[in-house]
Amino acid sequence: MARRAPTPVPPLVLPADVRLMNGVARLLIVLIVLGLLGSALFWLTRAPWFDIRSVQLEGELERSSVATIRANAGPRLAGNFFSIDLQRTRAAFESVPWVRKAVVRRVWPNRLVVRLEEHRAAALWQGEEGNDRLVNAQGEVFEANLGDVEDENLPTFAGPDGRAAEMLSMYRRLQPALQPLQAAIDTLQLSKRGSWRVALDNGASVEIGRGTEPELLARTERFARTLTQVTGRYRQPLLYADLRHTDGYAVRLRGVTTTEPPPAGKKTFIR
Repeated sequence: MARRAPTPVPPLVLPADVRLMNGVARLLIVLIVLGLLGSALFWLTRAPWFDIRSVQLEGELERSSVATIRANAGPRLAGNFFSIDLQRTRAAFESVPWVRKAVVRRVWPNRLVVRLEEHRAAALWQGEEGNDRLVNAQGEVFEANLGDVEDENLPTFAGPDGRAAEMLSMYRRLQPALQPLQAAIDTLQLSKRGSWRVALDNGASVEIGRGTEPELLARTERFARTLTQVTGRYRQPLLYADLRHTDGYAVRLRGVTTTEPPPAGKKTFIR
């Protein structure tokens, strides 16, 4: 006689209220674990072991002393290794005079390393408001103690706000072009209408006028290359030059004036 297969036992189905209780219990366990982890993390982030105990400064610092940096940035630092805001910390160091850029990183367990880049002064800046500031090597205007650069014979830029980078670029091209005059640019001016003028350290001034940078450079090079012919003829130093003429320039020497057109022997228009 054949054996009958055993009848499968149906799965045990818990009542709905029991399943609900089990789900609630698991949820409570998860919440308790998360709460414990959160409490542990909260305690850990505020433990005194992780308070920032030292700040290491890196970079070539010539203008900024440790005392100045501490006095300006120190009061603005808040938090420990975990909670300190790196963006705000960076801004705190960049607020220090002469600091152009700061890069901040954490070092376990309680240190900060800050790499600083200082401004390199390229010129004095006289803006539209008349407040004297400085221009760095990147053409950015910044505020600092002008007494720190009083012995460096920096040129002065006077122009509309927002044009400092353009003026620095023009200065770097005009200065070599004027080298035959054996004079350096003392002041570079740019008007709102885009007209350029330079004052030299020998007391002479040159009206360059408007135009593209290549046009202005070509005009200046022609003037510097040929001026010695005039000064050699009259044996007098240059006081003023106007390069805004289409096919030449006019100059005024000490005791001699040259204009266009030449009405007499002492007046000559240079072509």
